[in-house]
Amino acid sequence: MADQQRDVSQYKYSAMSNLVLQADRRFVTRRGDEVTGDPESLAGRLSIRDMGSRNAREDAPKQKKPTGMLNVERGSLREGEDVLEREQRKRKRGEPAQLRGTGILSAADALVEGIRYRPRTPATRATYDLIITTVASNLGDVPHEVVRSAADAVLEYLKDDDMKDFDKKKEVDDLLGTTMNPKQFNELVNLGKKITDYEAQDEDEDMADGGANGDGAEIDDRQGVAVVFDEESDDEGDKMLTEIRDESSEDEEGDQEDNLEADEIARAGGAGADRDEGGMFGEDEEMTLDSGADRTAKSSAKDKSIPAREIDAYWLQRQIGQNYADAHMQQVKTQQALQILSGLSEEGDERTLREIENDLMELFDYEHHELVQKLISNRDKVVWLTRLAKADDDEARGVVEREIVAEGLRWILDELRGRKVSVDAGKGKKVEIKMDIDVPEDYIKGAKDEQAKDGGLVGGLQPRKLINLENLIFEQGNHLMTNPKVKLPEGSTKKTFKGYEEIHVPAPKKRNDPTDRDVPVTEMPEWSRVPFGTTPKLNKIQSKCFPTAFGEDGNMLICAPTGSGKTNVGMLTILREIGKNRNPETGEINLDGFKIVYIAPLKALVQEQVGNFGARLKPYGITVSELTGDRQLTKQQIADTQIIVTTPEKWDVITRKATDMSYTNLVRLIIIDEIHLLHDDRGPVLESIVSRTIRKMEQTGDPVRLVGLSATLPNYRDVASFLRVDPLKGMFHFDGSFRPCPLRQEFIGITEKKAIKQLKTMNDITYTKVLEHVGTNRNQMIIFVHSRKETAKTARYVRDKALEEETIGQILRSDAGSREALSTEAESVNDRDLKDLLPYGFGIHHAGMTRPDRTSVEDLFNDGLIQVLVCTATLAWGVNLPAHTVIIKGTQIYSPEKGSWV
Repeated sequence: MADQQRDVSQYKYSAMSNLVLQADRRFVTRRGDEVTGDPESLAGRLSIRDMGSRNAREDAPKQKKPTGMLNVERGSLREGEDVLEREQRKRKRGEPAQLRGTGILSAADALVEGIRYRPRTPATRATYDLIITTVASNLGDVPHEVVRSAADAVLEYLKDDDMKDFDKKKEVDDLLGTTMNPKQFNELVNLGKKITDYEAQDEDEDMADGGANGDGAEIDDRQGVAVVFDEESDDEGDKMLTEIRDESSEDEEGDQEDNLEADEIARAGGAGADRDEGGMFGEDEEMTLDSGADRTAKSSAKDKSIPAREIDAYWLQRQIGQNYADAHMQQVKTQQALQILSGLSEEGDERTLREIENDLMELFDYEHHELVQKLISNRDKVVWLTRLAKADDDEARGVVEREIVAEGLRWILDELRGRKVSVDAGKGKKVEIKMDIDVPEDYIKGAKDEQAKDGGLVGGLQPRKLINLENLIFEQGNHLMTNPKVKLPEGSTKKTFKGYEEIHVPAPKKRNDPTDRDVPVTEMPEWSRVPFGTTPKLNKIQSKCFPTAFGEDGNMLICAPTGSGKTNVGMLTILREIGKNRNPETGEINLDGFKIVYIAPLKALVQEQVGNFGARLKPYGITVSELTGDRQLTKQQIADTQIIVTTPEKWDVITRKATDMSYTNLVRLIIIDEIHLLHDDRGPVLESIVSRTIRKMEQTGDPVRLVGLSATLPNYRDVASFLRVDPLKGMFHFDGSFRPCPLRQEFIGITEKKAIKQLKTMNDITYTKVLEHVGTNRNQMIIFVHSRKETAKTARYVRDKALEEETIGQILRSDAGSREALSTEAESVNDRDLKDLLPYGFGIHHAGMTRPDRTSVEDLFNDGLIQVLVCTATLAWGVNLPAHTVIIKGTQIYSPEKGSWV
């Protein structure tokens, strides 16, 4: 109880607030440097000279330059594209997803015409990204610029206060080509309301004009701009042909790549354009193979340096001859120019460089400034190398070489011999050959230490020809265009409509040469007429190829238009091989003595040729089999097969097996269809097949006949040389006049600027052409599109527009039997889009459909029940379907390998 009644009032605030508590200083140690507060004297510690010594004026504030914008100026959109891509990769590592601009304000958006809105804040950027996602899901597989343009147009409708929601939905549905459900449209309207910076058009214009202030500068900083670098920052590697290090490790190569990339980023970020040459090539003195120019650390884009190996005794005369046609004047001016460039006057006095330049300008009548600049920049090379080239013998050359060295111009001789000489401190001169080359034995044994003959200088090993490896890169693929001009045939016309233009190219006149003779089938041996059935004679193309194809064993290349009977030429070569293994007395064919390989680019074409050859060669007892990724053959099945129809990749895999030659030993004929794919991404596969076949022939001596077939091959002479074809006997090229059905062409160019309007115009033109050719002329039509989804979308668009304008009756066949057959077939197909389109006479065809559905569509089109067939490029490789009119819709396809539209 005593503890509970303890007095605690002493601990209250009122009792303690006025208490002054002091520690016992006896038990606290004081630091020696602690301030005590006592007054101290400054006598002897302060001088009058120290007064004001710390007073300093502050530097004026410097304006901070934006990162990555030094030494640059705005250029075209294409220039500096690599900088944009590099900056995008850097931002991906440090910025939030909504600030990166990928898919919304990426570098590609700068190329989209007619874009009105660009988001300015992270919030509106994220909202606009959702709008683009919604638009893209409704448009389907279309390029990015179409999606971006469509989203901009949709937002323009959503921000129009004068339109009602019903009208907005109608316009959006018409723009996207689909009918959005109310829920989806309401979400789109709500997203549009969250775009709060749409009306800031004035700032957009300032940004488009290149303003560097405000939000425009902010967006430029984040997204990058197109730039043009100063001349001093041009990469030295532009003139470097190739450099081969003999003793370099992978680590050193990696370091060089890192240094190069870091240097590029530094230049893009505004670092100085100067670069130490040793940082790129290393400090060791080694020989480099370059363009011959004496490169310094600062390389100018306007450098007029000429490789020493190009200057011979008549180089100067050829340069002057480009400007003066008269031969006598060329010779006189060449002698005078050499005298002026030597730097000596008639009295023997030396002249200054300015006097030399003035004399040259006077000699060339003050006109050819570039030539004068080139001669002044290469004055020493031109003078001494011309003298060296004009030397009569080795002794005279040795005298000129000693004079060059005496003048301190030894670098000219080093460059002429492909060497680069420098001096290391304390080590003297060191020359290293930086190329793995075959060195002659006499050079290795000591000939390199011999003195020069007849007083000349010792020359090192040098390559006689340099190859620019970068120029051999085949980046453009089948987009490579080598024709500088396109000349249309006579009679071509141009028509202009609202939103597009048409160029009509008339059909070429059909060939009618009285000397052309069609070979009757009766001229062929009786046993070989079976595959041609009731055909009375060969056509003109087959007749011209007949003597070589059926009568000889040489390689062949046939370039002929589509539908001209190239496959029958291949059949003649097959019959030639069968005849060589046929007993003429008994008619028995040795089926185990040969094999024939037919290479087709697509599985659909392989299946068609298997059916074709199998039916036509069945009377001979020949087995035709398919060998693709879908259909495998065992070793025994290959042994029992005489004709193998396969794809390039599959046959490439089989022929790579060098240890098992049982598949290829008996091959005596290889037919390559669509051989123009050598120009495509799959070209290296065909190239390796041909090269491997030729090498096998050279090693074993077993003859293998190569036959190439193509419908389009401009450089057929090059391909014929590659196939080892005799140009006089085995090379056949037929132009459009040999086409059985003359081809009339129409090229339609869309003139609309906005990408979404281009797409809509393209769809409208497709409907117009369908109505013109199918509805009016009653011709079947095939429409090629770029993707599988686009097949159904295009067919549905044309059908819906025909239903809307009540023209479907012109497209659909009117007889009841045809409609009943289409309705019945529609019930049995599996594809939902095809089931919806078939009753109206429309069909779709692509590789994603099941085999029964594709076969059903092909049969219905062959029977004339389907009037309009929309398909992908699967049918373009040679699958034979009769169509009077073909439309190729769009010129872009999506490449999964590149991840972009090409």
